[in-house]
Amino acid sequence: MAGLCPRSSWSVMPVPAARALLVLGTALALQLAPAAAAVARPVPAAPAAATVRITEGQVAETGPGGTIVYPSVTSCLTVTVRLRDGSKVGAHASLFQVPGAYRSDAILAAVKQRVGSRAVRAVEVRGAVGAWSPGYFTKAIEAYGDGEAVPYPTKPDPDGLRRAVADGLGVPRAAVTVQDVPDGDQTVT
Repeated sequence: MAGLCPRSSWSVMPVPAARALLVLGTALALQLAPAAAAVARPVPAAPAAATVRITEGQVAETGPGGTIVYPSVTSCLTVTVRLRDGSKVGAHASLFQVPGAYRSDAILAAVKQRVGSRAVRAVEVRGAVGAWSPGYFTKAIEAYGDGEAVPYPTKPDPDGLRRAVADGLGVPRAAVTVQDVPDGDQTVT
């Protein structure tokens, strides 16, 4: 067997070239990993009984038995999706975008993505109902250009908000409730 791979036929690769090959191989493996990871994986559930604080423009989740706290809800709306397994996905929709957070016209898509294919039991919309035009869920106030008229509600439109949220989440309108609540913190158990 010694004749099959004689030492004299070995080629030695210089150390810099070996490192370069190792780096290239690692980079290729890392590039392929996200593609494999993108195959439909269920959204991991949040730990049970956790308390989650959701500030303006944020989306988060708590597991069965958990609590969501929405601090300082003044001109905002909160959207809480109650899942069949007892988990909750929540969003704190703000009239004006907070830097680094979701705009009102992107927040429902983020909630829908977070819910994934899990069964929805109910959706609760709470907050400053009279301050919101249902259209803010499809075109945020910041999306209007100079000279464009921004729609301002002249009266509360809970039915319009119910329709906008149901359509944005892809759930039946009957599953969505809308309630005007006073300013302050909201706690959902």
